[in-house]
Amino acid sequence: MPADKAIRTFEGAVAIITGGASGIGRALAGELARRGAEIVIADRQGGPAEKAAAEIRASGGKVLAREVDVTDYPSVELLVQETAGRAGRLDYMFNNAGIGIGGNANHYSIEDWNLILDVNLRGVINGIQAAYGIMRRQGFGHIVNTASMAGLITSPGAAAYAATKHAIVGLSKSLRAEAASAGVYVSAICPGVVRTPILEGGGRYGRMLIEIPSEEMRRMWDEFRPMPPETFARKALAGVAKNRAIIIAPWWWRLFWWLDRLSPSAGILFARRNFQKTMARLGIE
Repeated sequence: MPADKAIRTFEGAVAIITGGASGIGRALAGELARRGAEIVIADRQGGPAEKAAAEIRASGGKVLAREVDVTDYPSVELLVQETAGRAGRLDYMFNNAGIGIGGNANHYSIEDWNLILDVNLRGVINGIQAAYGIMRRQGFGHIVNTASMAGLITSPGAAAYAATKHAIVGLSKSLRAEAASAGVYVSAICPGVVRTPILEGGGRYGRMLIEIPSEEMRRMWDEFRPMPPETFARKALAGVAKNRAIIIAPWWWRLFWWLDRLSPSAGILFARRNFQKTMARLGIE
C-alpha cells in the first residue's frame, strides 16, 4: 500500500483530539506532537486550547486550536471536514472530551443524567459520525475513544459516569469488528486514576452532587496512586500503536477488570463493600 494510503504511526500523522486543552487530552496532544504528528486541539474552552497549542508550538510541535463543543454535531463535523480537507488525510480521531458527575444515584436530577450523556456519550458518537466516513473512504484511520476503568468494572457512586463509559466500551468493540474490513482501527482507552481536573470535582463542566472537603477528596484519590497524565499518554499511545482494542493504564487496574470478568458477583460485592466503607467515612447516607 502506498505510504499516503496507510496510517502513520506517528510521524507525519494528522490527529484531532477533543477535550485537548487539559488533562489526558492535553498530554496526548503534547506526546503526539513530540512524535511528529500534526495535531488539532478541539475544546469547548477556547482560551485554554490556544494556550495549550502555543505551548506545544513553542516546543517545535505542529498544532492548531479550535473551540468546539462536542455536543454540537455540525461543529464537530465542520472541524473534521476542514482538518481532513486541509491536510488531505485524517489518521487519528481521539474522542476524549468528557466530564464527571460525582454522587449517588439518589442525588441526581434528570438534568444531571442528560448532561453527562450528552458530553460523554453523544460527544463520542458525534466524533465517530464525523470521522468514520472519511476514514472509510481513504481506507485507513484509527478512532480512539476515551472510556475509563468505570466502563469495565462496577463503580458505585458514579453510576451515570459508569453508564456512559460502559457504553463507550461497547460501542468501540462493536465498531472495531465492523470497521476492520475497511482498514479502520478502533480502540477504547481505559484510564485507572489519572491526575486530571476531573478528580477535583468532575472537571470544568462537571459537578459534585455531594459535599466532600477538597483535602478529603484529594486524600481519597491519592489512595489509588494517580498516574501523571504525561505518563498515561505515553502508555496509551503505545497501545494505540499496537492497535489494541482495550488499553488500560496503570497496568495494575487490569486486576480489577479480570476480577469483574471472572466473577461479576464478586466484583459487585467488592465494589459494594468499599463503597459502603467510603460512605460511612464521609457520613453520607
